[in-house]
Amino acid sequence: MSQNSVLEFSYKKRTLKFTFDAGTSRGVLRERDVYWIKAYNPKTGIFGWGEAAPLIGLSIDFRSDFEQILNGYLERISEIVWPADEVEVLNLIQDLIPNDLPSIRFGVEMVVLDSINGGVRKYMENDLFEHSKEIPINGLIWMGSEDFMLKQIKEKLGQGFTCIKMKIGAIDFQQELKLLGFIRERFDASEITLRVDANGAFSPDDALSKLEQLAKFDLHSIEQPIMTGQISEMSKLCENTPVAIALDEELIGSKDKAQLLDEINPQYIILKPTLVGGIFQTRQWIAEAESRNIGWWMTSALESNIGLNAIAQLTSSFHPKIPQGLGTGQLYHNNLRSPLDISGGKLRYRQELGWENPF
Repeated sequence: MSQNSVLEFSYKKRTLKFTFDAGTSRGVLRERDVYWIKAYNPKTGIFGWGEAAPLIGLSIDFRSDFEQILNGYLERISEIVWPADEVEVLNLIQDLIPNDLPSIRFGVEMVVLDSINGGVRKYMENDLFEHSKEIPINGLIWMGSEDFMLKQIKEKLGQGFTCIKMKIGAIDFQQELKLLGFIRERFDASEITLRVDANGAFSPDDALSKLEQLAKFDLHSIEQPIMTGQISEMSKLCENTPVAIALDEELIGSKDKAQLLDEINPQYIILKPTLVGGIFQTRQWIAEAESRNIGWWMTSALESNIGLNAIAQLTSSFHPKIPQGLGTGQLYHNNLRSPLDISGGKLRYRQELGWENPF
């Protein structure tokens, strides 16, 4: 889209089916709905792709009338003359789509930027797409029985992952410590980086004692040890913790990034563009965090490969050094075939694989 253009928008709903029961401390996921967005440029014949993927239990725009709202906004923005500049597009979308519709914002950012860049599934300048530069990622261990979790751990280690992230908080805590011990008995912290994600499962009363027990396993970090909204309790934890704390759900729906980071002062933040409002908002979070020497990494929120592609390219544009949470493309029976490929604990974009057409 070398000049300003009007785009014609449409969407398609897809129900993605998990290859297993994906356990979290908030319950088990077996399927989830995503909405693939298409933008057609009648002047050039170019098609852009995007994805709005609100996640049950987390997205502030997960609601029963989501589809009607999405359709209404796509009709509205079909009248917009879109600029050909990335910064102008992102600024315009902030004005067009409100803060309480973060997944729609992200989907529209994707589909318009893809159109601007020629409909080749490129959203911005980045080394993943343009130079096939690998992104290190963590291997994710889902909750379940002790045997199921141990099986996953062995598989991830066998696949060459050097960073393992284990979801905790659903089974007996002592069993979870035993699983971490299984890894540490075989690999020290210089060989395998260990992260855990509590999804708010600990209470403020017992969180510190649990963190002290977890610290024995030389963990890199723990995500969201207590539930969101307990600002003073989380601040105290971050100040006294023996394990670095990463805020995750705490960021969702936050209206003042600077205030939240100043009040809690975490060691890390986790960025999920679908949940925090897309590319523009994610970049703002990173700027605020880096100005305070707070670390960060990017994580997908169980999108299909369309959304994962945009998140991975956004991640790549920051030249990440530490493992990112971008290994979710293999979770579904019916994900869209794509050039995204994982081997040896790294995500690659292999142009030769091509895209399956979702429309």
